[in-house]
Amino acid sequence: MKKDLARSIVTTLFVAAVLILFSTPAPGQVQATGGGVAMTSLEHLKSKSSGPAPRTADGKPDLSGLWGPDPHFMGDFSAALKPGDVLPLQPWALKLTKERLPKDDPNANCLPAGVPRMAPYPWKVIQTPKLIVFLMEGNMHTYRQIFMDGRGHPKDMDPTWYGDSTGKWEGNTLVVDTVGFNDKFWFDSSGHPHTEKLHVIERYRRPDSGHLEFEVTIDDPGAYTKPFTLFGHSPLMVNTEIMEYFCVENNQDVSHIVGTEKGGRAE
Repeated sequence: MKKDLARSIVTTLFVAAVLILFSTPAPGQVQATGGGVAMTSLEHLKSKSSGPAPRTADGKPDLSGLWGPDPHFMGDFSAALKPGDVLPLQPWALKLTKERLPKDDPNANCLPAGVPRMAPYPWKVIQTPKLIVFLMEGNMHTYRQIFMDGRGHPKDMDPTWYGDSTGKWEGNTLVVDTVGFNDKFWFDSSGHPHTEKLHVIERYRRPDSGHLEFEVTIDDPGAYTKPFTLFGHSPLMVNTEIMEYFCVENNQDVSHIVGTEKGGRAE
């Protein structure tokens, strides 16, 4: 328990440090790319196993487990693009990204991260034949439900932070289709925006027992000129569990995030 508490304290301090650094970037650069001390503190919890991925009783890949975050999905998420690719931002979206200040980041104000943003904390997958649940330790200590029973999306949805997710198996790949997002969350700490037209398709694979690979295709004709795909991976975490953590309970970060100038990325 002491180790888990120390991990949470270190990662909280890391987030504050990243946001402070991000508020005073070098010319033409965007800071906050994730990683650093918080990620290092999780190194000793990563599984060393490279055996075959487990399967459920019905023969599907078993994605259950506690997974570490991918640092490319914390800071500027364009780092998760294929090398050479750039974000196809519409002019208004690029302008807004440059104007946004770290102190206004909803995630820094203890609001949900949205999809596909991650916090530097573990997340857990609970898998059943008809429902898969993602439990996130970080920030809001919240969850996502992925319905696997063949249902479609509701026809009249209220926009939400995590949208409505349905899933299906394509061979050994879990395909998650999500719509119904609000436009409140930021994609990353760089402030990349989206609209309520956002449609996200995620593809998850477990190539071996110790690793989870995923692709995230973003399609938002309201803010981007074409769809684009991000690539990530998560290591299996062992000898630990997610712990209860509510950012709003003792949020001391925002008062220190006082940046008045923010550099933008030239997409």
